[in-house]
Amino acid sequence: MTRGPTLPAHPYPSGRVAIPALPGQTRTPPSATAVEGFNTAPADEAHATLLTCLHSLRWAQRIAAHRPYPDLDSLLAAADEAAYDLSPADLAEALAAESLPALPADTYSAAHTALSAAHAAYEARFGHVFVICLGDSTPTEALDRILEGIRSRLANDPDEERVVAAEELRHLARGRLISALENPHPTGRP
Repeated sequence: MTRGPTLPAHPYPSGRVAIPALPGQTRTPPSATAVEGFNTAPADEAHATLLTCLHSLRWAQRIAAHRPYPDLDSLLAAADEAAYDLSPADLAEALAAESLPALPADTYSAAHTALSAAHAAYEARFGHVFVICLGDSTPTEALDRILEGIRSRLANDPDEERVVAAEELRHLARGRLISALENPHPTGRP
């Protein structure tokens, strides 16, 4: 498969999950202590945590530089604002670090084949991996949502798709940030 010049190859499946939370996995918002922990963490640690949420150096630097945040809502608002301000280069950087959404473990092989073909068509058209936030989907709906999303978004022109992909990244970053605050010492990307 041919990739855009700025995007590295990535294996499928990668093991990284682009699903912040699925229904049935109820989350309680991170405590004020978690936000305070983020606020008082060393700058390099806060920056590293943020890069696990969205791999954009500018996004992570901006959020880390504006600490302390009085509460979770303020932190999430800052994360959203920084995501809205991503330049095309920042967006390309973030998309290059994304992986394909993971499928439920019991997905049959024909679905993997269909998904691989859809991903290949998407990457050939737009030059980056397909990103989608499945936070409001059940595990049984994930495959259908991914395939439906790819197929409908293949009709977008590149400028339209850049806007949609940026919005999906914003949602993913928000969910990952909440996960990072809930588990401040992750072993990998949330």
